[in-house]
Amino acid sequence: MPKYYTRVCNFSYGKSSLEKIKNKKSLPLNGNKNISFESVELITNKNRKIISLDKINKLQNNIKKKVKKDLNIITTKKKFRNLNLNDIPILMGVLNLTPDSFSDGGLYNNVSKGYHHAKYLFSKGCNILDIGGESTRPGSKDVKKDKEWKRIEGVLKKIKKLNRFISIDTRKSDIMKKSFSYKINLINDVSGLSYDPETIKFLKESKCSFVIHHMKGTPENMQKKPKYKNVILEIYDFFEKKINELREQGINHNNIILDPGIGFGKNLKHNITILNNISIFHSLGFPIMLGVSRKRFIKDIAGTNDSRERLGGTIASGLITMMQGVQILRVHDVNEVRQATKIFKSLIY
Repeated sequence: MPKYYTRVCNFSYGKSSLEKIKNKKSLPLNGNKNISFESVELITNKNRKIISLDKINKLQNNIKKKVKKDLNIITTKKKFRNLNLNDIPILMGVLNLTPDSFSDGGLYNNVSKGYHHAKYLFSKGCNILDIGGESTRPGSKDVKKDKEWKRIEGVLKKIKKLNRFISIDTRKSDIMKKSFSYKINLINDVSGLSYDPETIKFLKESKCSFVIHHMKGTPENMQKKPKYKNVILEIYDFFEKKINELREQGINHNNIILDPGIGFGKNLKHNITILNNISIFHSLGFPIMLGVSRKRFIKDIAGTNDSRERLGGTIASGLITMMQGVQILRVHDVNEVRQATKIFKSLIY
């Protein structure tokens, strides 16, 4: 029998969602009654079919059992340490303390500038601050751990006093360990926890929350003609396998976030496919994070309408995924994205 995947679709929002849930025409997504769905798409490697919720009981028994199991996961309210997953979107603000990040390298790479920008991001609606000392832009090369730590330590010391939710963007367990002593809340490792063999041990011992990020290849080679047979299903299988491996290694908590890695080993077609189908990952049972801010795919689509900050494309792609229940958006322009989501929610809810 082929493997079946369940993607929720045909969403409603706000008052419309509440009314449809009341009349049993839709189900709440992740326990959030302000966003609900009326249909699911059953996907295999060869076929896709959308069916309404009232037709699920007519499916053959083995498929029906699988879909109902997925629906139980999809509709259950998610909990995450120190985050409210029902008040979406949660904005992760980017603080690159590097000289060479693809968009803002060199702007904040000293303690004073980094600290003041962190305070600014928080003041404009940042829920999570993601601090990085190593660029992982396409074509970038590894930075030695001592240099990476030197870049972030001073800012981390000062930001600690703000008592806010802090994420560390690193692939190195030594950086994770040193950062953890400053009471950071989250590890965001773009390698999918595979770069450093000591990372899993650290995560198990510390019980720190973390992101499972998908990347095909390494930053140095990931954009050299990436190929997939089915990008959505391959990423789903990667997440599923990684979660099972983590459970086997003794990591049993659910403070885990999934990031499909827009632009990390994906071409334009792959990125668009992910954005249009991202609700498939809800059936894995963990919050979804997306980093679309200022990414190259926006330029590829916009053509002559490209701009330095790519703010229009960032907001547009963020909103389309928010409408599919994505909980966390990783962005550079916190104020503008927060403005957009406030207006959007006031109109659609």
